Amino acid sequence: MEYIKQSMTFEIEGPSVLSLGKFDGLHRGHELLMEYMREKKQEQQNLKTVVFTFDIPPSEQTQNLRMQVLTTSQEKARLFEENGIDYVIECPFTREIMCMEPEKFIDRIVKNLHVKDIVVGTDFRFGYKRRGNYQMLRQYAPQYGYQLKVVPKMQEEGRDISSTYIREEINAGNIEKAHKLLGYPFFVEGSVLHGRKLGKAVLGIPTINLIPPQEKLLPPMGVYVTSTECMGKHYPGITNVGCKPTIQGENPIGVETHLFDISEDMYGRMVRVSFLKRVRPEQKFDSLDALKAQMEQDIQYGKVYFDTGKGVQKN
Repeated sequence: MEYIKQSMTFEIEGPSVLSLGKFDGLHRGHELLMEYMREKKQEQQNLKTVVFTFDIPPSEQTQNLRMQVLTTSQEKARLFEENGIDYVIECPFTREIMCMEPEKFIDRIVKNLHVKDIVVGTDFRFGYKRRGNYQMLRQYAPQYGYQLKVVPKMQEEGRDISSTYIREEINAGNIEKAHKLLGYPFFVEGSVLHGRKLGKAVLGIPTINLIPPQEKLLPPMGVYVTSTECMGKHYPGITNVGCKPTIQGENPIGVETHLFDISEDMYGRMVRVSFLKRVRPEQKFDSLDALKAQMEQDIQYGKVYFDTGKGVQKN
């Protein structure tokens, strides 16, 4: 997959099938768009699948709203690659783009990307003052010679599946419901960092540490059953999200994971920690011994969750 970012100059060799949107979380509703693109490529082997998105949510520029995201740009790119997308264009949401008339946007995107097919959701908006919509795309289809597919919103329990819906469930600690809406476990990706090594040296419980970027949404502080992927292997474990209140000093909010029965050195490696079930809120203990006793209970809970504690599928 080719990832084009930080550039207003986007052009590929055509022809292409294109989808446009924010794609935060790449949830089950988005999967319908990806499925259509894959089907079109299967019908016409020379078609390239292209996703066009922005480097920040447009609301940050238009409404000055700072919003945490379900997936960072890096995480989103990996998900697109896993979905078989050929090109991801992450366009800077500049004032030029914000003020571009939707008719000009259509002309530019169709010509630069040699678009033959477009697939969007019913809520897709674009161009100055969000004046562009799927009706406008349909209006200009004969002029530019592309086909348009409009996909209705997928619903769960009578409500449209959306990034907002999923964000609400994660903020409420409803990890399993978020999993159902996303179609995969909510996760955090990053490189394993060197911590203070208190887990191994003091508690005898080694951990790996991630410090996600500020824009990344995290579930409520607490302990979770997780599965960690590293270099194609999946490891069961237990994860604490929080600032380790029992440990003295100021600790940044991080994601600290104990992998069951694994002593492998993962420092510097890219890992994906997927949240499966919430165990308990984060709490401050009176002593390190009390913390260790609780961690051992959490580990036992996690091992029961995975039945044997010897691994998970997909290894």
